Amino acid sequence: MVKQSKAHKVPFAKNYASEFLVFEKGEGVYLYDPTGKKYVDFGSGIAVNALGHGRSDLADIACSQMRKVIHTSNLFTSEPSVFLAEKLVALGDFDAVHFGNSGAEANEAAIKYSKLYSFNKKGAGNHKILALVSGFHGRTIGALSCTYNPAYKTPFEPLMPGVEFIPLNDVKALEATLDSTFAGVIVEVLQGEGGLQMMSREFAEALNRLCRKHDVILIADEVQTGLGRTGWPFASASVGLNPDIISLAKPLAGGLPLSATLIPAKINELIKVGDHGTTFGGGPVTCAVAGKVLDIILNPDFLANVRKQGEYLSKKLKTLAGKISFIGETRGTGLLQGIEIIQPENYKGDLIKSVISKCEDNGLIVLKSGKTIVRIAPPLIINEKQIDEGIAILEKTLESFGL
Repeated sequence: MVKQSKAHKVPFAKNYASEFLVFEKGEGVYLYDPTGKKYVDFGSGIAVNALGHGRSDLADIACSQMRKVIHTSNLFTSEPSVFLAEKLVALGDFDAVHFGNSGAEANEAAIKYSKLYSFNKKGAGNHKILALVSGFHGRTIGALSCTYNPAYKTPFEPLMPGVEFIPLNDVKALEATLDSTFAGVIVEVLQGEGGLQMMSREFAEALNRLCRKHDVILIADEVQTGLGRTGWPFASASVGLNPDIISLAKPLAGGLPLSATLIPAKINELIKVGDHGTTFGGGPVTCAVAGKVLDIILNPDFLANVRKQGEYLSKKLKTLAGKISFIGETRGTGLLQGIEIIQPENYKGDLIKSVISKCEDNGLIVLKSGKTIVRIAPPLIINEKQIDEGIAILEKTLESFGL
């Protein structure tokens, strides 16, 4: 069988591309296709592989646990699951964690818990959810209802009723909209799919104040920004946001599917057996790996280095923007950053799509955020030399368009 770098006519549902780049193995911040071609990974599997690829330490933990017990269901538990739960609730003023498998599931749980709290405290009818323009929270029905982009939602309507949207950082709109009829507000501090827009401290303070005033549950979707991506355990702390619930997923188990919804005592004390559940969430293998991932990422020296590398990446992107005429803003923080692609009128086609595709041809994996942002989210273990390597490929690619 001839090894090929691209797979065509794969029998997947047509949710994705018609052609796929195939990866055979990875090492650190690099990926390799079946032909042996090397790629600098500035995508991390959409900010999932925080500790990079080919980790023997994580593989050994998973293998060891699989030899003991792989699955227990939510009717029972295991030591890795209990230990991980204890580590997570200790990260803030939390009383409990609900484990799931994906970011969408974590946000579904958060939405349900906010509604449960409101129903018990304020009675029926106070069930609305406030979300933000350009926010993205997942593709299950509840999470999709709180996702702004109509392109994701229109074929599946009607969705969950009672969801309203306001622009990020519009304090006046927040003050005019939020009242006690809302059960929850769900926000991203840094909008991963929404063009890397960052929450202001003023808006965070208003959220804190108004959610407390109206007894509304404040949910921070930290699926992409949590656990080190911005250089802190939670991005919320960097802008002074004080959420009741935090949802986590992407980097939590080093590439294995695991999510966590962290909840306070005031919600946990209202939950009854059967109110929510999962079969696979919080299994022994994923939790065993996640325990090691947390130990590494939450080390203060590790987080300090993420901030350092983020500052270096920011400088490199600003320098690049000064060289390329069709780069607009640079956005983001930590190791979740991006550049704005401004399409010239004389360019025929979708420029940002072409940029991302040509980057792949040149050995660099980058992502898209919103309609115009090339998103960069490398493994958190990246160093300056590797950042230079990736930026050099990006610069070469952008210059090749001759615009």
